[in-house]
Amino acid sequence: MSVVVIGLNHRTAPLDLLERTAIDHAHLPKVLHDLCTRTNLSEAVVLSTCNRTEVYAVAEKFHGGYDDVRNFFVDLSFLPSEEFAHHLYVHYDEAAVNHLFGVAAGLDSAVLGESEILGQVGAAWEKARDEGTTGSALNLLFRHALEVGKRVRTETGIGRGITSVAQAAVAMASDRLGSLEGRRILLLGAGEMAEGMATSLAAAGAGDVVVANRTWQTARALASNIGGRAVRLADLAAELVTADVLLTSTGAHTIMLEHADLASAMGHRDGRPLLIVDIAMPRDVDPSAGQLEGVTLLDMDDLRRFVAVGLQGRQHEASRARVIVEDEIARYRATTSAREAAPLVTALRDRAEAVRAGELERLKARLAGLDDRQREAVDALTKGIVAKLLHEPTVKLKDAAGSAKGDRLNDALRDLFNL
Repeated sequence: MSVVVIGLNHRTAPLDLLERTAIDHAHLPKVLHDLCTRTNLSEAVVLSTCNRTEVYAVAEKFHGGYDDVRNFFVDLSFLPSEEFAHHLYVHYDEAAVNHLFGVAAGLDSAVLGESEILGQVGAAWEKARDEGTTGSALNLLFRHALEVGKRVRTETGIGRGITSVAQAAVAMASDRLGSLEGRRILLLGAGEMAEGMATSLAAAGAGDVVVANRTWQTARALASNIGGRAVRLADLAAELVTADVLLTSTGAHTIMLEHADLASAMGHRDGRPLLIVDIAMPRDVDPSAGQLEGVTLLDMDDLRRFVAVGLQGRQHEASRARVIVEDEIARYRATTSAREAAPLVTALRDRAEAVRAGELERLKARLAGLDDRQREAVDALTKGIVAKLLHEPTVKLKDAAGSAKGDRLNDALRDLFNL
């Protein structure tokens, strides 16, 4: 049995593939149950963000588990496996722990030290627990991962500066235009990412901020929080004519603004340019709209290149965070090894007792002439032999619990006695 993580992210897959494998929060229950009905998987958590889609699972057999998850991605993307399998990364056991702890710490994000990812890891675990697709293995792993993420942000400066995709999107827009002061901003979407952009816009001194969203009440609430105004989606075309910047991050699974929509808007702008920053996953804006004269269209690929420029100054904090991750991996290994030792000792003793009792039963006819006192003596004698034979292995197993040696002894004992 192995804990595995199989997935793809901004480092291994192009944006169009990430879009095809993005999973809406509302579809997670179905996805989780689908995974756990597959032959080799007994537990599952799915983490899907704008930068990654990952399956964390307990696989009864590693290769079978990999095939199950790969086939899941085939079903999800509607692509044959040969078109994306080389983009998948696979980690198991300690490497899987290392990966998740790094993700929770913000070390694997497009924006180093990203603040949003820890909450996303927690939400993914909570949804899996609600759906009953986690057990002791993944619950222990994810509980520890959240502790790692909190510790890294408490003990290092990795969370200073630009630490969210939303902040980076606004900073990138400001960098392109020199400043957002006095600019008219159209914000499409009113979810968590849009809230982050709205907050950053206020800090950047943006001028008129207009919020458009499918749900009118949500748009009004967000606009009210930042002193902006809300419009309905039906008014989006008119607002595009007057906006200087469009920032978009909805949860839609289809294009919100087609090439023709933006071509029409640009025809009424008297030649004024429009900057679009689309950080939705999947994208809200037809990528071909970036070819329109006067339109500058930036997406998650552009954002990653933008934040990469500022990474060098924060590498020291990242190094400190990695030291914490390594320390927590050792603590996690000790915890899991110690948890495994006690039931393994019990299983070994149960196996020995079953053998002892079985042999006495097999020789029952030959021992029939013994009186009660003699039978008790035979029973005590055989129990004593078993206890003495198991004493030293039991002590060594318990003493080594939580160490690499303990892991090796656990594995050897399982193999030798088929436990």
